[in-house]
Amino acid sequence: MTVRIGGKKTLKHRIFSLLFLISLLLSVSDLISQSGSDKKTATATFAGGCFWCMEPPFDKTKGVLSTTSGYTGGRTINPGYKEVSSGSTGHAEAIQVEYDPNLVSYEKLLEVFWRNIDPTVENKQFCDHGDQYRSEIFVHSEDQKKLANQSLEKVRKKFKKVYTRITDFKVFYPAEEYHQDYYMKNPVRYKYYRFSCGRDQRLDELWGKDREKNH
Repeated sequence: MTVRIGGKKTLKHRIFSLLFLISLLLSVSDLISQSGSDKKTATATFAGGCFWCMEPPFDKTKGVLSTTSGYTGGRTINPGYKEVSSGSTGHAEAIQVEYDPNLVSYEKLLEVFWRNIDPTVENKQFCDHGDQYRSEIFVHSEDQKKLANQSLEKVRKKFKKVYTRITDFKVFYPAEEYHQDYYMKNPVRYKYYRFSCGRDQRLDELWGKDREKNH
């Protein structure tokens, strides 16, 4: 076989260049695929009384990336815990849930929400009273609103009266740092509060003792 030189590419060089180009195209395709799926996240916002108690059930739900305690649904800009606790801001204690919709659906998050609140009472949850402890679903899109309303209708078939609201999301203010992951930072105080508030006892009455297995 004769190999030409003097500006002419050899057969070996041509094959090497072709393989390099194919490898480069595959790498770019893989990066595009990852950016389009692996990094996809969505947000859900729920109010269900004390935000300390609403973080744990979502944190242990597969597909949930993070939860943040905070305030939403009111008038005051950048409210603090004392202001919200006074009931003068219109805000509710709430949690914001960041999740991967490829791993968990919004319908699933709604199931977790319902089974961790008492929808039969107005402007209170368990031992906490006031509209700052109301139960409310803050929807971020028309699709979330549709699914939230569908889930609400199912709950209404179970209970005679349901007070949980569905509201368009506007703004969320993260709570002070010491409130974040309170159940992990202060496990003894958290468990005492939860027990003395009668939260699990009431939830078992409403949804059954196997309520956590159902979602």
